[in-house]
Amino acid sequence: MSVLVYTESEQGKFKKNAFEVASYASAVAKMMGTTVTAIAFNTTEGDSLGEYGVSKVLNVKDSSLETFNAGGFAASIAAAVKSTDAKVVILSSSTDTKYLAPLLSAKLSAGYAPNVVQAPDSTSPFMVKRTAFSNKGFAHTQIDTDIKIVGVSINAFGAHENKTEVSVEEISGAADAATNDTKSVEIDKVVGKATIADADIVVSAGRGMKGPENWGMIEELADILGAATACSKPVSDLGWRPHGEHVGQTGKPVASNLYIAIGISGAIQHLAGVSASKTKVVINNDPEAPFFKAADYGIVGDAFEVVPQLIEKLKDFKAQNG
Repeated sequence: MSVLVYTESEQGKFKKNAFEVASYASAVAKMMGTTVTAIAFNTTEGDSLGEYGVSKVLNVKDSSLETFNAGGFAASIAAAVKSTDAKVVILSSSTDTKYLAPLLSAKLSAGYAPNVVQAPDSTSPFMVKRTAFSNKGFAHTQIDTDIKIVGVSINAFGAHENKTEVSVEEISGAADAATNDTKSVEIDKVVGKATIADADIVVSAGRGMKGPENWGMIEELADILGAATACSKPVSDLGWRPHGEHVGQTGKPVASNLYIAIGISGAIQHLAGVSASKTKVVINNDPEAPFFKAADYGIVGDAFEVVPQLIEKLKDFKAQNG
């Protein structure tokens, strides 16, 4: 019996959350007195998972699964669960795995707990702590099924090095992986920039920027910080920014280490989608903006005065500190 962890990758390279879920799986395996087996798809760097406590990597080599396909991936992961006799399956709570996990749960008759924020309170019974009510509270959830699926919130547990001797085995996808009913029709991806899902820092702006022509300073601030850029729903609805940058409850969820909101008042739907971020900084000229009540740090001021000064200070800091 082992713990199985699904490690996400793209174009052969692991995503940041792969190392976080591997670390989480290692912690669970230690509690259970067992080892960690990882499953990856068409990766070229399986050995790297040994740095995070993984003992064995099953690398699915299948050209039909070069791009994410929830049905195909679920079929292959389910087959790996059965072949390894895994009783606990660890996933990230990413956008992709939230499509995949329900399919996998149905295939395995397994209980599924998403948005888990720390190692299990206990493994017998199996009890996990996860966010609830749009990150406004926590739920302690007990999973009683024979096989248990845990979705780990991004940036909640962290990646922890735990060097382990690892072996990599190449396997084929499940027999029914290529014949499932889900298909990837089109992938529209921004390249050359930090993505919202993987970024440690997100710089977001709203209608307070007054128009798309003023977004240069937002992108400049993001570049200096190595951050992803994002926006509020009204901004994407107006066509100022791509819909892929819309964050909030009705857009992409954000769980970054630092979230900087510029000219965003803080509608409840926006706050619900970004509340999992560890530190929130707000820049707004309205001292009554709702976002200030949710912020860790706030600056009351005109973004067109504050942001350029912040950029200059950061440039000076980087010049002095390399």
